[in-house]
Parts: sequence; C-alpha cells; structure tokens
Amino acid sequence: MKLIYPDFIASHPNVTACFTTRHGGVSSSPYHSLNLAFHVEDNYKNVITNHTILASYLNYNHRNLVHMKQIHSDIILEIDGSHNFDTPPTCDAIITDRPNIPIMIMSADCTPILLYDTKNNAIGVVHAGRAGALSEILPKTIQKMSSSYGTDVNSLCLVLGPSIHGCCYEINETIAHTVEEKGYPNALLQKNEKVFLDVNTILLQQLDILGIPCANIEVIDHCTACQNDTYFSYRAHAQNTGRIAGIIMLR
Repeated sequence: MKLIYPDFIASHPNVTACFTTRHGGVSSSPYHSLNLAFHVEDNYKNVITNHTILASYLNYNHRNLVHMKQIHSDIILEIDGSHNFDTPPTCDAIITDRPNIPIMIMSADCTPILLYDTKNNAIGVVHAGRAGALSEILPKTIQKMSSSYGTDVNSLCLVLGPSIHGCCYEINETIAHTVEEKGYPNALLQKNEKVFLDVNTILLQQLDILGIPCANIEVIDHCTACQNDTYFSYRAHAQNTGRIAGIIMLR
C-alpha cells in the first residue's frame, strides 16, 4: 500500500495522519484499486474491503471511522461520539478532540486538508474544492476549533493534500469573475486564452490572513490530474473514478 505521510507526524507520535493513493485495494477499473467512496457506483463489498485493509494497515477499527457525505458546503461538525462508520454526517469538515476516532475526508481533485492542534490535542479534516474555498470553509473550521478547543495560530499545524493544481483546472469566465470578486485574482492563471484556477492559492491566502505561520503549513505538491496514475482525478478520468482519502486520528 502506498500512503503519503505529512512531515508533521514524525514529531508528534500521538497522532496518525496520512493521505491514501489509488493503490493497495481490491476495486476493479475504473476504481482501481483503493477506492474508499460508496457513492461512485463501485462494488459495495470491495469498498468495505478497502476500508478494512486501510484500517488494518493504520491500526484502527474501521467501525470507529467517521467520514462525511460531502456536499461542497461550509458546514462543520464537531464529533460527539454519536457518529460512526455507518452514520456519516452531511458536512464538509469534521473536528474532534476525542482519541481513537479516525476522521476522514475523501477527494478526487478537491483539496483534502488535515489539521492538528499540537497544544490542545484536537484534530480536523476539511474538504475544500472551489466552492468550499470560496465559502471560506477552511478559516471557518479553524475558527470553530478555536472556539471549541482554544486552538490558536501558533499551535495549529495543517497540511494541504494532493489536489488538482492550476496547471490542469480550467474554468470559464463566469467562475473567473467570481474568483476575482471574492478577492483572489492571484489564484487565476491565463494560458493561451484559457483561464485556470489554483484552489490552493486561495487557501494559502486565507491562512495568511489568519496569521498561520508558514512553518506550520505543509503542502503536498502533487497534482491529482497530472498524476492520475497515482491518484483518482474527477477531471482526468472524465468524472468516472474513485476517491482517495485524508485520515487523521488522535491516539
């Protein structure tokens, strides 16, 4: 199994965090092979097997995993123990300070984000595509962690996982105008009369406004569309594909 581990976990043994790739599971094409999403018409039993393989590899009980029904919103949920693998909440961010509850965000081009408050021992996951970034789900999640756990800018570490980059994410003029109106013109790239969007530029600008130190931010600089042999990509695979995941858990 090929997993991508953020650098920050090396110095924090009480937290497990990683991003999956498309390799190491049992699903057949076009979901080959470690698809973790149930809503993409993959075989249900294969998806369950993929989850159990991953859980065994990372040493957690997959029944305790909380994933989400993601809807490109700015809805954030604090896990209270009532959710489990079979009851995924409808939201696009989860936070918790409870140990032994793995939380997961799934993606196939959108930016998966893992957060860890090193001082107050709290974690979060955020699903940030274009809509989520423009609705400021990331700064809203950080503000929610601050109000719930006392998280501050110096104690928070976060990592932006593999996602589609400005080299591949072509958008139309209407979307480009919206991005400009929202105050993110630097996220737009013009190439041969086409306009491309880099969502991570929006997210990093939001983190800068919040005052998050650059040293606390890690970016996995892998474009899912360019590297679609390693990752699932909604764009590169013409919408017919699986989902990778970002997982984080307090021990």
